[in-house]
Amino acid sequence: MSSHYDDDGFDLEENSVDDLEGFSDGIDRDDDDVPMQGNAELVLLHDAAHVWHPYTQHHQAPLPVQIVRAKGAWLYDANGRPILDAISSWWVTTHGHCHDNIVDAVTTQAKRLDQVIFAGFTHEPAAALAAELVQRLPRGLSKIFFSDDGSTAVEVAIKLSLQSFANRGAPRRLIAALENAYHGDTFGAMAASGRGVFTQMYEPLLFEVARLPDPTEGDTIAALDALIAARGTELAAVIVEPLVLGASGMRVWDEQVLQDIRERTAAAGVHLIADEVLTGFGRTGPLFACERADVRPDLLCMSKGLTGGVLPLGATAATEDIFDAFRSADRTKTFFHGHSYTANPIACAAALASLELFDDDSDDDRVRIEVAHARHLDALRGLAGVRAVRQIGTIAAVELDAPAGYLSDIGRELAAYALQEGVLLRPLGNVAYCLPPYCITDGELDLVYGVMHRFLGGARAETLTTGGPVDD
Repeated sequence: MSSHYDDDGFDLEENSVDDLEGFSDGIDRDDDDVPMQGNAELVLLHDAAHVWHPYTQHHQAPLPVQIVRAKGAWLYDANGRPILDAISSWWVTTHGHCHDNIVDAVTTQAKRLDQVIFAGFTHEPAAALAAELVQRLPRGLSKIFFSDDGSTAVEVAIKLSLQSFANRGAPRRLIAALENAYHGDTFGAMAASGRGVFTQMYEPLLFEVARLPDPTEGDTIAALDALIAARGTELAAVIVEPLVLGASGMRVWDEQVLQDIRERTAAAGVHLIADEVLTGFGRTGPLFACERADVRPDLLCMSKGLTGGVLPLGATAATEDIFDAFRSADRTKTFFHGHSYTANPIACAAALASLELFDDDSDDDRVRIEVAHARHLDALRGLAGVRAVRQIGTIAAVELDAPAGYLSDIGRELAAYALQEGVLLRPLGNVAYCLPPYCITDGELDLVYGVMHRFLGGARAETLTTGGPVDD
């Protein structure tokens, strides 16, 4: 790092910290937990020798950045350098890192009950969380099945739909999904996802899925009408990422299309599965994207922000009608699905504490972020190097004028430059996005967009500090 950087690694010429409202307040200067340099080097040696990282081409990737602590919107590396987390650490951190309320709930629960099998047993955190979720979900979603993450929540939804038809003696085997969708990396979720670099290696092993056009590119409803006319008695469910196709570039689509999908599926007796793993917990404005369109799905998948980003937890909400399809004296009609850590008490306690934080202050913060995003996107719209901008709720995206696709080099270059400037961005190919924790200040958002402006003006990283594709 060149000498014009301060001790925290920020460029003193480019960043006027005192001019950014709330900027310095977000930085925790306590260095007590920063390990000695020798220990940091040992961590990296062990990592290089033994750790296989996700979405990483290890042939060309340099050593990863070692993060030792976090607070609010900030991560801190082994040298004490703060890095602004503009992507909520893969979209999970809602209220900010190490929020005291959630940390306290986790600590208290860990001292009381850490884990118990959830088949034949229950506990207060799970029962309370299920009841709280039902109160906040779209009306009619009355049953909660817990799992581990977003991908497993999707697996549960697909299996529940398929088996509910089979249990009633009228099996349906066909699932429909949108082009360019992403639903996870397990096999059922991959099958429902759009075909591309994530799934092409496994395509011969994936089950048949009927494809509907991406609502941002084609006539989804006409295709759904044709599918129902031709194969309606085979179609069990349509799965969608409501209003935002996340991993394909934060593609925002129209509420009316979602309403029309719900109308068609309900009329045909077909389940609508809403994958709200990304969009849930306030990302599009209301707590769930389906609320924004006034739509009630039959199944709704949750994870990511469910615990505020503190612990892994997934959940699938279902209607009473789907649940009733599994009630039987015939034990073969049981839902034979479970995970060792289903409804882990500590994770459920974290989720309950996170839900309590969705109050008027949280609503105000999300509105403030929406307004700040809109202001910055207006400034970027029409600039050389910008193809398009888009926003919904606290999700903002900038499509760069460069070759598209998961392996686009420009995303890798922007991520490297942003990291050098003290900001964590992880573009989706040629689409840069800002999806911050709700505690981020306007001044910190100024920093994020300042990085984008300087990059568009020609600034690049001194050295490429991240290797391989950087898409999610």
